[in-house]
Amino acid sequence: MQLISSLLKRRELLWQFLLRDIKSRHRGSILGSFWLIANPLLMLALYVFAFGVVFGGRFTTDSDESTLDFALGVFLGLSVLGLISGVIGASPGVIVSQPNFVKKVVFPLEILPAAMCGALASDLLIGLTLCLLGVQFLGPGLTVSVLYLPVIIGPVFLMALGLAWFFSALGVFIRDLSQMGSFLGLALLYGSGVFYSAEKARAAAPGIWAFLEWNPLLQVIDAMRQVTLWGGEVDWMKIGYAWVFGIIVFLAGAWFFQRLRSAFADAV
Repeated sequence: MQLISSLLKRRELLWQFLLRDIKSRHRGSILGSFWLIANPLLMLALYVFAFGVVFGGRFTTDSDESTLDFALGVFLGLSVLGLISGVIGASPGVIVSQPNFVKKVVFPLEILPAAMCGALASDLLIGLTLCLLGVQFLGPGLTVSVLYLPVIIGPVFLMALGLAWFFSALGVFIRDLSQMGSFLGLALLYGSGVFYSAEKARAAAPGIWAFLEWNPLLQVIDAMRQVTLWGGEVDWMKIGYAWVFGIIVFLAGAWFFQRLRSAFADAV
């Protein structure tokens, strides 16, 4: 794969742009990069209060599930969803916002969406770390099942990078694409099991579940909650499906980006 070999060959440049993207979000603020930790920490505290204390929701009918478990589960789902919705929202402007790189410089343009995706992925990793700490010290405690997390979450990173390449290339030619990001993010929010479990969706709305079960994000988020909060078993068939889906999105996004990149200079 040409794009992957390009990223590996220019990994130092990719790292520089990734750090630049992270720092640019907090440039000029008093706390600076501390917001990388403070922001998800405040969000975690908010969800613990709102969903754990006020609403007292549940993912299962198990009497052992606490309201704190629900709050941590929602935060976990939102952390995963934040990567995908963030990529969809930010990607369309990544190439068009850098006309100098497109027109005047021989530059590996695939680095721009990859760096943006990496910066958003760092938010997910920080949020996941905070969630694990919350489960360990505030919740039921972690079990050995948490070691499955890298395998479970892997497809999400493949999907994110594939979508970043796809939407960044398409955004060069369709400038209205960025306006659709909020709608797509909202659709994913309600269709990816952030506020409900696969078990509840299957029981409450079998007809809708027939469509929702094909959403790989729902399967990934549900499996992450199983191993993180309850030390449960993983349905590896569903995670295998998520991997296949992630690889297809990744390859399709890379192909689409390569297909259109020769026309970027004329459209920017």
